[in-house]
Amino acid sequence: MCQLECCSMINGIKESGLMNQGIFRAFTACAFLSVAASCSSTVTPNRDTGPHDVKASPPGKAQCFGPNSAEQAMGVQATNRARSSAGLPSVKADGALARAAAAHACDMAERGIMTHTGSSTSGPSARVKKLGYAPRVTAENIAAGPYSAAQAFAAWNGSSGHLQNILIPQMRDFGVGSAVGSDGKTVYWAAVYAARR
Repeated sequence: MCQLECCSMINGIKESGLMNQGIFRAFTACAFLSVAASCSSTVTPNRDTGPHDVKASPPGKAQCFGPNSAEQAMGVQATNRARSSAGLPSVKADGALARAAAAHACDMAERGIMTHTGSSTSGPSARVKKLGYAPRVTAENIAAGPYSAAQAFAAWNGSSGHLQNILIPQMRDFGVGSAVGSDGKTVYWAAVYAARR
């Protein structure tokens, strides 16, 4: 049985969690809120990666996709199921967040690195601002592995660090994107949660 250890820094409080992966063998995911997050890995950082980045596939030509309405609907449904169970208001799909997520998934896939830091941005807030979305708060969940949207959403909903992002009470909007790495099998996922000013 494979396990994933993740931790998130939220408002300066470190919470660690160990997610029993079962069918998510080799699945890796990290959560990001504002500018603070960390995830354990055995990857040795180099000049191209940060201390919490995960090399998931070789860099190279990726298969990048625009926002997918079926994935958006599935993500909204999975997110709202978790939020409803916690007595929180629903989120709705947002085109700007979906474009930001899709572009970040593509960026990660081309570099072969699962990271919250983009090639030209420091995190999700900067990415959504570039697309005209003025956020009050942003959070991001990312993943990489040979997995479907349903498996990624289930993993995030089953991980305490990722679920914390999903259950931020102020969140109102959601977007998700994916891309396939140069190896043709590693799928990179990015989900962005936000609320406008």
